[in-house]
Amino acid sequence: MSRSVRIVLLCEDRQHETFVKQFLLRDGWNVRNIRPVISPHGRGSAEQFVRERFPIELQAVRAKRGERVWLIVMIDGDDQGVLARRASLDDACTARGIVPVGRSENVLIGVPTWSIETWFAFLDGEDVDETRRDYPRLPRVRHCQRHVDELSERCRQDRQSTPLPPSLEDACVQYRRLPLR
Repeated sequence: MSRSVRIVLLCEDRQHETFVKQFLLRDGWNVRNIRPVISPHGRGSAEQFVRERFPIELQAVRAKRGERVWLIVMIDGDDQGVLARRASLDDACTARGIVPVGRSENVLIGVPTWSIETWFAFLDGEDVDETRRDYPRLPRVRHCQRHVDELSERCRQDRQSTPLPPSLEDACVQYRRLPLR
């Protein structure tokens, strides 16, 4: 399926990138339409990189109003949570003299709390606590495909047999805003 929509993917690490790309690929997106912007490994805080880069990428998306460009951001909630992490992105915009992102803009912000490993644990059937930080990492980033498949099905359902953790529910709601064509 060909898509005329382009996506800029701003994220903390390769696990975020792989997860989002596999999720989009499962829905028929073309990888060539996705431009990842990833925090350089071993060069400081990945959260800080995303927070500081966000206003730059937001301005770039806004400058392409005539084009169908979306900005997808993945930033771990750590001990802050979804609302505080979003507020930090708004603050980064304000500090640069940029209007914070509006609800109707082509921007999706996923905030796995504590980290994306919390989502993986939930999708593996565990009862999770989003304040807990010690869920295990995957041996390889590509091993998230089973989680992508499970989440894809859950995001499409109107009713969940098991309620999603709040940060994951928020991500599904946001994903539904992305145009299908």
